[in-house]
Amino acid sequence: MIRSIPDYPEPGVLFRDITPLLADAAALRTVVEAMIAPFEGRFDVVAGVEARGFLLAGAAAIAAGVGLVPIRKQGKLPRPAAAVSYDLEYGSATIEAHDDMPVGCRVLLLDDVLATGGTLRAAHELVDRLGARVVGTAVLMELEALGGRALVGDVHAVFRVS
Repeated sequence: MIRSIPDYPEPGVLFRDITPLLADAAALRTVVEAMIAPFEGRFDVVAGVEARGFLLAGAAAIAAGVGLVPIRKQGKLPRPAAAVSYDLEYGSATIEAHDDMPVGCRVLLLDDVLATGGTLRAAHELVDRLGARVVGTAVLMELEALGGRALVGDVHAVFRVS
């Protein structure tokens, strides 16, 4: 249910398309439950990284009965309170978030893929800057060959691809 699309968004990148999985209600429920299970009862809010991380985080927040905080690409929020820049496997980017989480809030950070780790590491730093605390990080899929875990630390991955 996860397609591999070569040379997207640019030559040499193998994109993992999760839209077939998202379109299947049973598969979506199964992976969301698997993403949050190790952290059950230990978080107050789910933070999802744009864009596919939003989709998983929204479903996870509803399943866990907690709120959702979007982590957006630069320039997409009307009142960003904090921003962090980082490197991607094929460029660089900046993410931002509002300061809607209470100080000390326990955050479960979700994204779709752990690749080089830059995005998730930046998201950790962003949550810290906002005065909240990441208590867990989960991804749908880890691309082990790209070594992102070395940069991010402990990450719960539902699927691992060598």
